[in-house]
Amino acid sequence: MGKTRIPNLRWWIVALLFLSTVINYIDRQTLSILARTIQNDLKIDEIGYAHIVQSFLLAYTLTYIVAGRITDWLGTRFSLATFIIWWSLANILTAFARSPLSLATYRSLLGIGEPGNYTAAPKAVAEWFSPKERGLAIGIYTTGATVGATIAPPLIAWLAMSHSWRSAFVFTGVLGLLWVVPWLWLYRTPQNHQRITAEERRRVEAHAAPFEAISADGPTKVRVWRELLSRRETWLLLVSRLLTDPVWYFYLFWFPKYLSDERGLSLVQVGSVAWIVYLAADAGSLLGGWASGRFMKRGMETVAARKRVMIIAACLLPLSPLVALIHSLPFALAIASIAAFAHLSWQVTLGVLIVDLYKPRVVATVFGLVAAGSGLGGLISTGIVGRLVTNYSYRPVFAIMGLLHPLALILIWKIRSTDPVRTMSVKAYA
Repeated sequence: MGKTRIPNLRWWIVALLFLSTVINYIDRQTLSILARTIQNDLKIDEIGYAHIVQSFLLAYTLTYIVAGRITDWLGTRFSLATFIIWWSLANILTAFARSPLSLATYRSLLGIGEPGNYTAAPKAVAEWFSPKERGLAIGIYTTGATVGATIAPPLIAWLAMSHSWRSAFVFTGVLGLLWVVPWLWLYRTPQNHQRITAEERRRVEAHAAPFEAISADGPTKVRVWRELLSRRETWLLLVSRLLTDPVWYFYLFWFPKYLSDERGLSLVQVGSVAWIVYLAADAGSLLGGWASGRFMKRGMETVAARKRVMIIAACLLPLSPLVALIHSLPFALAIASIAAFAHLSWQVTLGVLIVDLYKPRVVATVFGLVAAGSGLGGLISTGIVGRLVTNYSYRPVFAIMGLLHPLALILIWKIRSTDPVRTMSVKAYA
């Protein structure tokens, strides 16, 4: 007896990717929401907190280099399940931290697992979606990051106030373990899925690029790395994320602390207002992903459509310094929300560019390489932020963040067409 067909299966897959990204960011954000409480309990100063964040980012960055390759080798289904089990257990272990060293160790383990979400998800999109739908698909699951960041402040504050800060890590870690069950049940490649409808199969086969397995053969690995590292586009995208992602890392790891340290908000108050900024980032993820697809429907070439969205975003980020200069908290939150909105629009669109430019069989590997630039940028910027905040104030931090996207736009502008990369990739991996 045949299995029940699921209409619009590709969008159910995106829904699961959305949920995995929500969980990913709740797990990541738990530390920053509880930073002041944990610092007081474990006797950690500002520089010590910066070092703990850097330990996460160092593991996160180094793992990204190989996470994409692991994803391409194991496939989307098994690699994502493995990564989320790993990071969920690491998050649960954080509840048992008794010193700055053990806390840094457990957050490093979290950093090893979390990159897999962002190498497997775009690979799934490459396998299931046409170019005109990719922007929206990536926008939807990327919105999970900002939804997670939006949910985290009130949720984590409530768990910590109702029970303890340690229980918050256990609860959020269990969520990831539960997610694995529906993922393993649902996900297959389109060619091997028994629940896909005939109509959707025709759509996928007509528009989405075919699935191709990665060989574990040594010479093939060398060719893949040589090809990707020789492409100018790979380096342009990598350096662009290195420059711009420190903005998002600041809002994740430091903005709740800014609200408590500089604006004098309590843990409950931080939980009641910080979500506003992350909600704006949600809107940026969705609208950024939707907008470039809309431009394409109007006849604009693929890369040009992605660039237009990124230009608009880069023009909004220079408003960032006003956050620290405006005395009114509502107005400061409004400017911070605009910055978060613009950055997520930028980030989603950059991710869509990668799916546009590279073959599905190497998409995860490229995402890993480019995201390593993101982690490196976060690693460097976190140390700088810690010292600026300790020795000066948050003002120079917000000023620097206003310059990063316009600088990165110069690099993005050098990307001209999808054709050279796709043509060369076909030859190299045929």
